[in-house]
This record gives sequence, C-alpha cells and structure tokens, in this order.
Amino acid sequence: MRTMEAIVLGGGRNTGSLKDVDPTPYEAGIRINNRPMVEYIIEVLDEMEEIERVLVVIPPGIVSPQKWTKVKIVAPGESMIDSMVRAVQHTHTNDHVLVVASDIPFITKEAIRDFLDSCRRRPADVYYSFVPKAAVLKKYPSTKRTYVRLKEGVVTGGNILLIRPRLLLDLRDRIEQAISLRKHPLKLCRLLGFKFVVKLIAGQLGIGEIEARVGAIFNVNGAGIRSLYPEIGVDVDKPSDLSLARGLLGKG
Repeated sequence: MRTMEAIVLGGGRNTGSLKDVDPTPYEAGIRINNRPMVEYIIEVLDEMEEIERVLVVIPPGIVSPQKWTKVKIVAPGESMIDSMVRAVQHTHTNDHVLVVASDIPFITKEAIRDFLDSCRRRPADVYYSFVPKAAVLKKYPSTKRTYVRLKEGVVTGGNILLIRPRLLLDLRDRIEQAISLRKHPLKLCRLLGFKFVVKLIAGQLGIGEIEARVGAIFNVNGAGIRSLYPEIGVDVDKPSDLSLARGLLGKG
C-alpha cells in the first residue's frame, strides 16, 4: 500500500458568524466538547496507515503536536493559498498529497479511504470531491450547504482533495481565484466560460465537461470524485453547524 503526506489547512481567522458564538481567534481552535476542532481531523489522519506524515497549518498554541506521532506544525500564511504553498514547501514528495480542511470534524477514516480508492481508479493531477445532496440530508437533515445542480444531480463540494504539489506552485493565482469563489458556484463557473454558465443554470452541465474544460484552460488532468460520505461535504462555517457538531460529537 502506497503511503502519502497530508496537509490540514487551519490558518483561517475566525471573523465570520462563528465569532458570535465562540471568540477563538482561529476557526481551527474553536472548541467542540473541550477539544479544538482541528484535533478531530488530525486524529483521524494520524491513525491512518495510508498517511505517513501530517502537516498541520495552524498558529502555535492551538494543539500540542507531541500528542501524535506523525504531526508537524507549519505556520500559516496570510491567505489559504499562502498556507497551502507553505505546507507544500515542507513536503518530501513530488507525488500527490492529500489536502484536508480543518473544519470537517465529522470526517472518518472510511470516508477518506473511499475517496483515495476512487482516485486510484483513474490517472489525474488533481482530484476534487463532491457529495450528492441526498447523501448529505440523509445523515444530516438539518444542515444547510451550498448546492449546485449538475447533469448528474444536485451536489455540494467536498472539503478534501488530492493534488500534485507542483500544481499549487504553478497555478497559484488561478487556484487562489477559485478558492475565493468556492461558495459561489455561478461565479466559479464563469471561469470556464459563458456557455458553461448557461448550462449550469439549466442543470445540464456535466462533470465530464467540467473536467475537460479545466484541462484545456489549466493544462492539468483533473478528476471530480463522487463520494457518498457526507462527512466530506459537511463543514462547520456557521453557528448552526457548530451546534450540530457539538451535539453529535458529544454523544461519541
């Protein structure tokens, strides 16, 4: 079994609506049942045989890295892409690395393994996860996510990806633009061209078309990976999400 490095992105400042219910300076440090949220993600990755090293991008003092065997703390940059680039500079490989958000405390080893297994079935430079709306609502019926209607159905974007480190350096500006629009599917689709916006509005845009267009624009082989694990698509970015996480994770 091939092992890989993982990056956990936790440098985002707590400046949104979550600040009203928890004043912790960084979202990764928001407490869920007396633990920083990022610990739930670190613990899962640290226990996976597939992961040989975990680079956690957070300010010092949020977690104690000596609690885990594979963890290295990397200081965050001013933006998400800055933090990603800093983490990549500490990797020991030119092969794919797993990138995971620090605000998905429901994540499980099974969800990540299923994603990685799907990635292994086809060659690509970058793999992006998405989850059907039905799968999300079946397990977390009260959660509210950003959805988009594609030809394959209504889906939400996932919070993990697999990517070759060099792409983060070569396509830094484009990736930063996509990150800034990740909660606005229509604006994000405009990067692909007007025809794609029209098809998105009509619900006729397919995953294969998106993959082909991204390849033509960025000269990379991208793959959209469908996951039926809603833990990948449910993040904590508003008070109702935090309340849900504290309730469910408090039950073990």
